[in-house]
Amino acid sequence: MAVKVIWTQTAWKDLDAVAEYIAKDSRYYSVLFVQQAREASRSLAYFARRGRVVPELGDRNMRELLVMNYRMVYRVAKKEVSIIALIHGSRDLLALWRREKRPI
Repeated sequence: MAVKVIWTQTAWKDLDAVAEYIAKDSRYYSVLFVQQAREASRSLAYFARRGRVVPELGDRNMRELLVMNYRMVYRVAKKEVSIIALIHGSRDLLALWRREKRPI
């Protein structure tokens, strides 16, 4: 059974910012990144728990998929999956979220 996949406003902003950053060097890879991110999020409708648990959080419902060098962080609920953020894999997730006052 498919669940609804929702992108939070913050995640959309992250996607836009990453795409703009990548486009500075390569429009091709920017478009490819957006396509892969969208495809990965669509796959969660049928396989919501396919990503690994976010190690820093330890919450079984907070998971992530890797899209190129970025972590797509999402929350699994009964009838929906919420894409929370797209963050470069080298960034300290908790420090970034504290600094930006993002809910964890």
